[in-house]
Amino acid sequence: MKSSQQLGGSAVQGRGRDTGHAPSSIGTRETHTRSLTNQIAVDWRRERPDLDLDEFLLSLYAMRLGNVIQRKFDVLCEERFGISGSDMRVLFALRRTGRPFVRRPTDLFRALAITSGAITKKVDRLVQLGFAARLPDPSHGGGFLVQLTRSGMRVADEAVELIAHPFSSGDEGFAREDIDAGMRFVIRALSAMETDMENGSSLDKSPGEGPPEAQKRPGRKRAA
Repeated sequence: MKSSQQLGGSAVQGRGRDTGHAPSSIGTRETHTRSLTNQIAVDWRRERPDLDLDEFLLSLYAMRLGNVIQRKFDVLCEERFGISGSDMRVLFALRRTGRPFVRRPTDLFRALAITSGAITKKVDRLVQLGFAARLPDPSHGGGFLVQLTRSGMRVADEAVELIAHPFSSGDEGFAREDIDAGMRFVIRALSAMETDMENGSSLDKSPGEGPPEAQKRPGRKRAA
């Protein structure tokens, strides 16, 4: 089992070098996926040696990781429970609230970062399958609440048990300290980025629109 430092080492070795191929540390035992991941760093650093690309590459890797996890999650949910991964996330959002496992639609679409129309369609599907139920909202005339049913709780609990350890199983499992470090980083990054989104900030701001400390920061240009 390799540490997180070892996993990232080969990508760093390729920084700023016009090699045109993956670093030599990638041997025949490395998987195609890891070779491709390292090649992304090599290619970008060859093409844009004038930029500090670390955060840009980290963003690309995070998106790739999210896509892989989402695909595997979707397949599991569809094959095992007959629902999509995004519908399962609604069940998760209801399950984690605790008894009586009820939330308003607005709470759900905010928690899941989707539109109100999308949550309505998801609730419709889950109600039809018997995994959720609509209840009248006593605090809002004409509104409704969404409650997890016993069947929905069973499905949510079984799904959690099946995916409880996606990173610590198999030949490439990570150590506890790797997972703890990843959790700390992801929580900090999400907190900062979601705060920026709530404040209306954007990646396409012109120079001079950011905070003073960012404007005065020395070093190479940052990747946009």
